[in-house]
Amino acid sequence: MGIFGSSKSGGSPVRQATGDLRLDEVTKTFGDFTAVDDLDLHVPRGSFFALLGPSGCGKTTTLRMVAGLEQPTSGRVRIGETDLTGSRPYERPVNTVFQSYALFPHLSVRDNVAFGPKRRGETEALSQADEALELVQMGHLAGRKPTQLSGGQQQRVALARALVNRPEVLLLDEPLGALDLKLRRQMQVELKRIQTEVGLTFIHVTHDQEEAMTMADTVAVMNHGRIEQMDAPEALYDLPSTAFVANFVGQSNLVTAQVTGRDGEHLVADAAGTTVRVPLARAAVTDGEVLFGVRPEKVRIHEHRPESLGDDVRARVEDVSFTGVATQYIVTVASGNRWAVYEQNLDVDPQTVRPGDEVWISWDPAHAFVVAPDAEAESAADEVAS
Repeated sequence: MGIFGSSKSGGSPVRQATGDLRLDEVTKTFGDFTAVDDLDLHVPRGSFFALLGPSGCGKTTTLRMVAGLEQPTSGRVRIGETDLTGSRPYERPVNTVFQSYALFPHLSVRDNVAFGPKRRGETEALSQADEALELVQMGHLAGRKPTQLSGGQQQRVALARALVNRPEVLLLDEPLGALDLKLRRQMQVELKRIQTEVGLTFIHVTHDQEEAMTMADTVAVMNHGRIEQMDAPEALYDLPSTAFVANFVGQSNLVTAQVTGRDGEHLVADAAGTTVRVPLARAAVTDGEVLFGVRPEKVRIHEHRPESLGDDVRARVEDVSFTGVATQYIVTVASGNRWAVYEQNLDVDPQTVRPGDEVWISWDPAHAFVVAPDAEAESAADEVAS
């Protein structure tokens, strides 16, 4: 019998819940502190979903409420039409993969993975464990002990041990945090492959934007217990709806601007004495004071004023950093604002722009965006630029 076939094990009705995961008006408080604030969330069954945000934003508390390790102060947690609120972790069709792996050191890899099915009295526990290990490409190491494995191999075993329980929802709590950069990127590809192959709902909690963007179908960016924006990775990056998202998902050049009118399908604003344009479809707000933004890789640097229809401004180069595939420039414009510019190193000839040079920077208005002012995000942007 396959690990995702029917099981003759028992379990409560809650354990058999199937369907989309929903959090309805969920709030979690610890004394006077609100960790999760009136959260509504819908995760379609079979999707790879990421909760992304900084430490303390509420993402791990949200995951723990789905797992049953914490109970909401108010609101409901449901899978399909089954209300899980108040049920215990072992009653839920949910398993969690932690950063710490939590493998039994005295058991073999195979026995670690078979532990859950054996406890449920399933007669085919070892064959199910072998199938799960093959899925994560660890079948050839089934006889080893966890201490004989690398960090990445232990992570795969922990994943197999969760998958063998046939959960409706698999929770991943910063699962790649202990791995080095190269192995982390390999595991990102592997996790997406496994999720696609088994078709389970994966919910990945992380503060690493690259992890979330690489693997997830949908990413929810959390801040102060609320979801700031939830969208496909491409939309989050290319069209942020708040200043926090613009800075947390990648880096943005943000400048305070005042809307002065419209020009056809473009919003026109004054940004520290420079007239800028933004497509109306890329403006989260359309009047008053706003934040005008452009991603650093959308900006170009020129030794002479470009002959183009784009927007441009005079600047002075403050710093030049060669990073291999790209060069990063930090420039200061006349208003005093500092901008970052990333350019791929495509030319054979070395770049002649040096610190102290007077240059022009330009961008296509189609790549700009406008969001509402946010003092906290503006401060963070200044720190990044400096």
